[in-house]
Amino acid sequence: MRGFRLVPANTKIAFIPKRRMFFAFSIALVLASVALFLTKGLNYGIDFQGGILLEVRTEGPADLASMRSNLGGLGLGEVGLQEFGAPDTILIRVQKQEGGEKAQQTAVDAVKEALGSGVEYRRVELVGPKVSEELFWDGVYAVNAAILAILVYIWFRFEWQFGLGAVVALVHDVLSTIGIFALLGLEFNLSTVAAILTIAGYSINDTVVVYDRVRENLRRYKSATLAEVLNRSVNETLSRTVMTSVTTLLALLSLYFLGGEVIRGFSFGMIWGVLIGTYSSICLAVPLLLYLNVRRRTGAKEDGAGTAVEEVP
Repeated sequence: MRGFRLVPANTKIAFIPKRRMFFAFSIALVLASVALFLTKGLNYGIDFQGGILLEVRTEGPADLASMRSNLGGLGLGEVGLQEFGAPDTILIRVQKQEGGEKAQQTAVDAVKEALGSGVEYRRVELVGPKVSEELFWDGVYAVNAAILAILVYIWFRFEWQFGLGAVVALVHDVLSTIGIFALLGLEFNLSTVAAILTIAGYSINDTVVVYDRVRENLRRYKSATLAEVLNRSVNETLSRTVMTSVTTLLALLSLYFLGGEVIRGFSFGMIWGVLIGTYSSICLAVPLLLYLNVRRRTGAKEDGAGTAVEEVP
């Protein structure tokens, strides 16, 4: 009995000949993401913006208009309220207060007094401006350090050309993730940074698998052109790549729909990351090798050496 395959064996999809179309799409996606970040900006969560976050649960559906009226008269500055997964669960955001941690706690006490009894406080978070700035830059450093470490690893595992191709694909994935969060106005917090780091790891795993097959085929099919070798390598690993992505997406979709609001942003970031990471590994990281002067290593011919492959324009 043969195993189930999402992609038929011996596929011959012309990925490399369509590289210009993929490059044009990726450039447009990155430029749009940068433009959205610079114009619309990100909806920074309390981790990066500082302030007060309270998650409360009321008896029955909450009266948002009444709650806004009560909290708006406290003189705490900007106060935002939104439903958080259910009509009786509300997320309250209060801008950071001048005066340090003591002022933040005073504001929390004022909010609790204004809401009165009959309200369950499920979460209270206080983040001062100094802490929020440190968290922001720590997140930036973590992403940059991960990309640099991946570059070094791929460089030593393969060659510098492979490392550069992998990093270009990773930067593409990170920028497009930031762009989709800016476009949809989703909250960008430490969980999102964790999602980006996980996306980087997932994407590079796919890329390494394809690159490993490229390296094998460069030695095996010495009479084939580089474009032919790259296209064959992508097709040979396509079934594994698609199967891995689909099974990962099944778990992430379950988290997104059933995991609750607290991890919904993280789940969405991961879903987007799996999709864009799979695309970049196949359609960006591999075709880039055509323009990076990849060397064909000398060595003993393996089985099939010199075998002709399908012609790729």
